[in-house]
Amino acid sequence: MSLYVFGAALSGFATAFSLILAIGAQNAFVLRQGLLGQHVFSLALLCALSDAILIAAGVAGFGYLVEKLPSLPMIMSLAGAAFLFIYGAMRLVAAWKGEYALEVSGISRGLWPTLAIGAAFTWANPHVYLDTLGLIGAVSTGYEGRAAKLAFGTGAISASFTFFFGLAYGARLLAPIMSSPRAWRWLDTGIGLVMWLIATGLLVGLF
Repeated sequence: MSLYVFGAALSGFATAFSLILAIGAQNAFVLRQGLLGQHVFSLALLCALSDAILIAAGVAGFGYLVEKLPSLPMIMSLAGAAFLFIYGAMRLVAAWKGEYALEVSGISRGLWPTLAIGAAFTWANPHVYLDTLGLIGAVSTGYEGRAAKLAFGTGAISASFTFFFGLAYGARLLAPIMSSPRAWRWLDTGIGLVMWLIATGLLVGLF
């Protein structure tokens, strides 16, 4: 492997990791599920594979579609904001009720409902498309040659797998702190507010 190709791989990893690292709705959900210790592998795999598909499409030039459909960002933003407001409200209501017997005992919703919510946070989130199809796709154009582009995309996909599995399994380190209903109430309050802030940001960006 040439230094140029190796540098492209490192650039892809660093670019994707720095974008994913920002606190967002998807990350907050993975963190919450990791704290519960339920369906951790399946959720992390879903998020990482979804990112891999979008990153591959971005590097391949799928961002061209967004340029041809100017209304697409607005549609995605409205749909994403609606979903985030609803889920944020659910977390705030849960925090207000304070009924966390299941969470404290480490019991989560079923596998398929968990994956459905994880998929919604991924595919209904306009920021995901901006980061993968837009920004990562744009950075990849700076590398010429099939080998360099492939290395860049592989590096970016590796960053996604590293982050989501690290977050999902690393969350268990916080398990002792989350052993009381009070701690879960604070977490859900924070997640709910983050969801609403992101949703508001999407709407403000439109108008």
